[in-house]
Parts: sequence; structure tokens; C-alpha cells
Amino acid sequence: MLELVNVTKQYNSTGQTDSLVLKGITLKVAKGQSLVVVGPSGSGKSTLLNIIGALDRPTSGKVLLEGKDLTGLVDLELAKIRNQEIGFVFQLHHLLPQCTVLENVLVPTLVNKMGDSQQEVKERALNLLQRVGLKDFLLHRPGELSGGQRQRVAVVRALINRPKLLLADEPTGSLDEATAETIADLLVELNKSEGVALIVVTHSLRLAERMGHVMELTDGLLKDRSSFQ
Repeated sequence: MLELVNVTKQYNSTGQTDSLVLKGITLKVAKGQSLVVVGPSGSGKSTLLNIIGALDRPTSGKVLLEGKDLTGLVDLELAKIRNQEIGFVFQLHHLLPQCTVLENVLVPTLVNKMGDSQQEVKERALNLLQRVGLKDFLLHRPGELSGGQRQRVAVVRALINRPKLLLADEPTGSLDEATAETIADLLVELNKSEGVALIVVTHSLRLAERMGHVMELTDGLLKDRSSFQ
């Protein structure tokens, strides 16, 4: 479903030697697979996730989503891919403070041209919000929610357009341990029930241990790890 072929990323700092962050990354992710990328701070994990999610472009190499080379697309085409085929969950929820929970979830559907009626989209939103325990908070605004509730809204928003790929960058990093465990449970459950491939970047071993496959990014190279032992 997703394939990276010899992906490199190099940043040019004025007056300094070019910095090669990713050194020929090759990776394959199947439909419905869950995978975690671990590694020290500054190793390029978020850079890798941004390239996979078409938020950034590699210096060289290919990123293939269902056989389509994203590196050859123009910005408008990439925006459509991000909206319809890739969901994003970040450490900060990035909800719109002036909008209700339901309105925040529906924001990505405003530019979705996949043919679902307005009623069908709303029913999916209501179903997902009920599944994550937020059916009684539809008209609440983000400022009226707890951190865990806001992150659950962000997860539902990421899934509203039925993406093929869900990317989560430190999704529990700003949460307390109990709430982080709840979000981890939610990601695992939705990965299975929605059949969406899940790639997580995290420093949390508790979250990482829930993923089906473990990769470690160090010195610009991605290495397979069978476990944390």
C-alpha cells in the first residue's frame, strides 16, 4: 500500500555543510498494518512522517501510495491526496477553537469530492464520535474539553474521509499516563476496525509496544527491530 524507495532528505543551512537527515530510507507498509518508528530526539522521525504524508518532499527517492509516485505530483494534487487518502494526528490537536466538536470533525469533508452526501458524512461523524465516547459532546467547543477528549476529536477528524493511511506524530506526548493509554487503545482499535494502515512516531514505549511492527531511525537509517528487548 505504501512504499518508500531510497528516500533521502537534505537541508541546506547557510554557511554550513549540508545536513543529510535521511540516508536512503526504504520501507513497505501493507494495508491495515500498524508500525511504530522510534529513535532519539532529532533523528528525523517527524521529517520522515512529513515526507510519507506529503507535507514535505524528499531530496531524492520515491514515495509510492498504492503505486502512485507522490514525488511527481504538483502541490494541488498532493493537497487532494492529503485530504482524501491520508489522516494526520499530531501531539497538539489543532482543533478550531471557534467550532464545535462536530464541526471540527466535518472540516476535512468540506473539500472532499468523493461523492458521499452531506447526510452520509454527518452520520459517519456521529458514529465515530459515539464510538470514542463523545456523543454527548457534539456541541462543545475545544476549550470545554479535556486534553484526552480533544485528542479523540482529532483522531475522529483524521478518519472522517476514510483514509488509507493514518499518521500519528507523538499522539500521546502531551497527555497524562491514563489518558495516553486510552488514546493508545483507540488507535489500535480503529486501526483494526477501519482497516487503515497506521504509522506512529513516539517516545512512549507503552504506545510503541501496541504496534505490530517496530522500526528504529538512527543516524539517518531505518532499521527493523523485532521487539524492545
